[in-house]
Amino acid sequence: MSSKKHPLNIAFIGLGVMGFPMAGYLANAGHNVTVYNRTSAKADAWLQQYPGTKADTPADAAQDKDVVFACVGNDHDLRQVTIGEHGAFATMPESSIFVDHTTTSASVATELAAIAEKRQIGYIDAPVSGGQAGAEKGALTVMIGGADAHYQKIVHLIRCYAKMQKHLGPVGKGQMCKMVNQICIAGIVQGLSEALHFAKRNDLDTDAVVEVISKGAAQSWQMDNRAKTMSQGEFEFGFAVDWMRKDLSIVLEQARTSGAHLPLTALVDQFYSQVQAQGGGRYDTSSLISLLEKPSGK
Repeated sequence: MSSKKHPLNIAFIGLGVMGFPMAGYLANAGHNVTVYNRTSAKADAWLQQYPGTKADTPADAAQDKDVVFACVGNDHDLRQVTIGEHGAFATMPESSIFVDHTTTSASVATELAAIAEKRQIGYIDAPVSGGQAGAEKGALTVMIGGADAHYQKIVHLIRCYAKMQKHLGPVGKGQMCKMVNQICIAGIVQGLSEALHFAKRNDLDTDAVVEVISKGAAQSWQMDNRAKTMSQGEFEFGFAVDWMRKDLSIVLEQARTSGAHLPLTALVDQFYSQVQAQGGGRYDTSSLISLLEKPSGK
C-alpha cells in the first residue's frame, strides 16, 4: 500500500459536513471508496455525487480495506465505530491503517491506538482545521500523530483534501495540536468581537476600520473571513458553537491534567455557554459578538 500510483481500497466512516467532501476527494483521486454513515440517507446522497459503494456497518465498510478513515462527533462516537458492536477494528486486516479525523481527547486516541496495535493495525490521529469551507475546497489543515512509518503510508491520501499537513509525533500529538488551535481561535474571536463592538459604539465605519487594520498586526483569518458577517449579525458560516464547546471541554480537561493555566479560554467557554442558552448552539463560533450587541449591553 506504499505505492502512490495504484488505487487503494478505502473506507470512510462519517459523512457529516466535513467527511462528505473529504471522502469525495478520495474517490475523485481514483481510490475505491466504501462509505458508512449512521444515517443511511447521507451515504445515498454521497453516492449520487461520487463513485463508490456504501456499507451497513463500520465493520462491513472496513472489511479488506487498506486504510479506514473516520470523521465522527466525539470520543463516544469514535469508540462506537471502532470497538463497539459492528466496529471497524473487528474486520480491518493486519497492516491496515486507521486514520481518525475526529476532534477527540488525546487519551481516547492513545487508548484506541493500543487496541489497534494488538490487532496489528496502524493508528493515526489527524484532527483538522478549516471548517466546512476548507473541506469542500480541499484546503484543510491536518495535525497528525502516529508512527512515522504509518504517516508515510497515508500522507498522499491526506493531501487529496489538505493544503497543509504536519506530523507532530506519536499518537495523541495531533489532538494536542488541535487543542492549541482551538485555544487560539477562542481568544481571537472574543478579541475581534469586542473590537467590532467598540467600533460600532464609537460611530466608526466597521468595514473601513477592518480594511485598515487587517493590513497590520491585528490581521487574522477570523478578521478576513468573519468580520463582515459578524458586523451584520449573521452567524451561519461554519463551525457551530455546540461543537466548539465540545472541543473546549476537551481542552480544559487536558489543561487540568497537565497543570496548564487557561483563564481566557475558560472565560470564552462560558461566553459560548451563554450563546447556547440563548438558542445559538448552531450558530457559528463568531456569534460571540451577539452577547455584546444585545440591547441590555448598551
